[in-house]
Amino acid sequence: MRVDLFDFDLPPERIALRPARPRDSAQLLVANGDAPLADRIVRDLPDVLNKGDVLVFNDTRVIPAQLEGRRGDARIGATLHKRIDLRRWQAFVRNAKRLRVGERVDFPADVTAIAEQRLHDGSFVLAFEGEEPVEVLLERAGRMPLPPYIAGKRETDEADRSDYQTMFAQKDGAVAAPTAALHFTPELIAALDAAGVVRETLTLHVGAGTFLPVKADDTNDHAMHAEWGRIDAATADRLNAARAAGGRVISVGTTSLRLLESATGEDGVIRPFEGDTSIFITPGYRFRAIDGLMTNFHLPKSTLFMLVSALMGLEKMQAVYGHAIANDYRFYSYGDGSLLIP
Repeated sequence: MRVDLFDFDLPPERIALRPARPRDSAQLLVANGDAPLADRIVRDLPDVLNKGDVLVFNDTRVIPAQLEGRRGDARIGATLHKRIDLRRWQAFVRNAKRLRVGERVDFPADVTAIAEQRLHDGSFVLAFEGEEPVEVLLERAGRMPLPPYIAGKRETDEADRSDYQTMFAQKDGAVAAPTAALHFTPELIAALDAAGVVRETLTLHVGAGTFLPVKADDTNDHAMHAEWGRIDAATADRLNAARAAGGRVISVGTTSLRLLESATGEDGVIRPFEGDTSIFITPGYRFRAIDGLMTNFHLPKSTLFMLVSALMGLEKMQAVYGHAIANDYRFYSYGDGSLLIP
């Protein structure tokens, strides 16, 4: 499909630079089948969902994966986006023309890495020196990797270390937050429990590739970056049982959705999964694992707007986004949410 079909005009003032406080006070636009669009808030979820529905969360934890360093006199920026092994990460590098394979980059707090390899997409493999775990080095030298549409408008600060982390974050490895889950609070979870809404978790380490623009003119020519994910057998069994009993599987975020769809066969059975996925969902895709999606509002011409258009239909999503813009919804990672039930 033509990428320009997924374009729309977004006023810059609609981009949220800070999250709602409290988190569950964010607006929630509910698009449920053919019913009229409903303006709610996230705290209303227990009233919107059904007993027996299953919310699937991503328990990845964002690491401070953005580094600013030097190679001699040259300033080098690095955003880690995929772990290769204990000491090596794939990274997008700013000012890459000043960095050659074999050279050392000096980051703050005595953290150093060798540019070990340059990959076909222009990114580098950085091998971190020393014996301390790379995660420890990043806590010392790195900063939270806010999306460029936020970082370009303000400095990253200490508040982002908690703001850009969900309450479910447990497993280190993401360089972008599964932002739909940023809206949840312990109080909201308690209310969902009381309403009989079930919770499950999986892990998908979100990569910086999620922010890369689609440069191709046609979706067939766009290559997705791979991300590592895992669904264990017990979780897969419970999800299958919930659907068999009539419950709806509702993914909290596109990250959970993409991993669920990667783990599900043509027969609709969710299976254990561990490994990389580069699934790219566009209109025409037949969903196998999920019955709904809670997600934030995405960028024009992005792979994520293509995904929600595949779920709901492009015309429907144009109407949803038009309503959101006209009614002062806040967009992107720190913005408001939507609940999409096809």
